[in-house]
Amino acid sequence: MAYVSRALRRASPFLFQKRLESTMASLTKDEILILLRPPYTNWSHIIREAEKVVGYPTSFMNLRCLLSDEFANLALYLRKLVGSNHLVMKTAKNVLYGDSKNLQPWGLVILLLSKSVKTPTLNSKAIYEQQRQLAELTEMMRTGHLIHRGIVNVPFAKRSKSTESDIFGNKIAILLGDYLLVTANSMLAGLKNADVLYVVSTALKDLSESEFFGERDEQNMPIPGKPKVVNDDNITFETNCIEANDVLGKSRKEWTARTVFNGVSLLGRGCQASMLLGKQNRETQNFAYQFGCHVGLAWQAAAELQKLTDNKGQFCLTSAPVLYALEGNPDLYKIIEQARNDVKDVDYEDLKFNILKTDAVDKTKMLYEDHAKKAMAYIDNIGQNESVDMIKKLINTF
Repeated sequence: MAYVSRALRRASPFLFQKRLESTMASLTKDEILILLRPPYTNWSHIIREAEKVVGYPTSFMNLRCLLSDEFANLALYLRKLVGSNHLVMKTAKNVLYGDSKNLQPWGLVILLLSKSVKTPTLNSKAIYEQQRQLAELTEMMRTGHLIHRGIVNVPFAKRSKSTESDIFGNKIAILLGDYLLVTANSMLAGLKNADVLYVVSTALKDLSESEFFGERDEQNMPIPGKPKVVNDDNITFETNCIEANDVLGKSRKEWTARTVFNGVSLLGRGCQASMLLGKQNRETQNFAYQFGCHVGLAWQAAAELQKLTDNKGQFCLTSAPVLYALEGNPDLYKIIEQARNDVKDVDYEDLKFNILKTDAVDKTKMLYEDHAKKAMAYIDNIGQNESVDMIKKLINTF
C-alpha cells in the first residue's frame, strides 16, 4: 500500500512537487523507472491540428529541397550505410521517420508565430510566403548541423578494414550536411533582407561556437564542468555576453549556455526574424526571440528527462538531470572523470541510479515548467488568437 501511495503522488510527469528533496531513495531501480516513465501523449494529432492552422504541412519530408536530384543522389549513398551503427544513420532516421521527440517542430512554431500577428501592409500574402521560407531554412540549418555532428573521429593509426564504413559514413555526413546548409543559406539570401540575414547569421555563429564550448572527449562529445558553488543562476540569452568560465560547473547556468549555443538561439532568432519580416516593432521582435529561446529550453529539458528515464540507452552527460545531480552530489563527478577520453566508458546504469537518488529529476521538471510558463507569457504579449492557443498546446503536450 505504501508503494501505491508513493506512485500516485508522482503520477503527473511534469507538475513539479513543492518539496525539492528526493523521496525516491528507498525505492528499487525498477520502481523508480516505472514511476518516472512519461505517459503516452497524442503528439502527432496536435502536430496535424497545428498544420491545419498554418495551412501547410511542415514536416521535413515536405521541404522542397528533398525533391532535388542532388538530395536524391545523396540518399542513394546513404542507403549503403543501412545496418551500420554510424551516427549519421540515427540522425537520418529521426528526420525521415519523424521522431518529433528528438527533432522538435521548430518550423511549425515559427509559422504559428507568424500567423499570430497582423501584418501592417497590404502585401501580407507575399510576407507570409517569406516567413514560410524562413521556417524551412531554419529547419534545414538545424538538421544540417545535427548531421555534421554525426561525424565519427577515426584516428589514422586505428584505421583498418573494420573502420571503412565509418570513414564512408563521415563522407556522406559531410556532403549531406553541407548540401542542407548551402541550400538554406541560398534561401536566406533569396529573402533579400539584410536585417534578417544578420539575425539568422548570429545563430549560425552560435552553432559553430557550441562545438568548442567546454571540455570534449575524443569523439567531441561534451563533458560537464567540475561542480562549483552557485550564488546566482541568472543568465542572458545574448550569447556575446556568455563567458565559459562564468558558467561551467554551475548547473543551470552551464545547461542554459550549452543549450542556447547548441541550437536554441537558432529557434529564437528564427522567431525574431519572422517578426522582422512581418514588419513588427522592435519590442515584438524581442518578445519573439525570448519566446523562441524559452520554448526551445522547455522542450530540451523535457526531452532530456524522457531520455534519462528510458530503460536503456546512453544519455548526454551535460543534460539537465546530470548537471543537477552533480550539484547535489559532487562526488558523482569521479565517475565522469574516469571516462574523460571516451564518454562511452561511463557506467550509465550506475550513474542513472545515483542521479535518481538526488533531487535532479524534481529540479529538471521545475526547469521545464519554468521555461514553459515564460514562453507562454511572452507569446501572450505578442497575440491572442488560434495560433497562440495552438502554440500553447504544443508546449504542454511535449
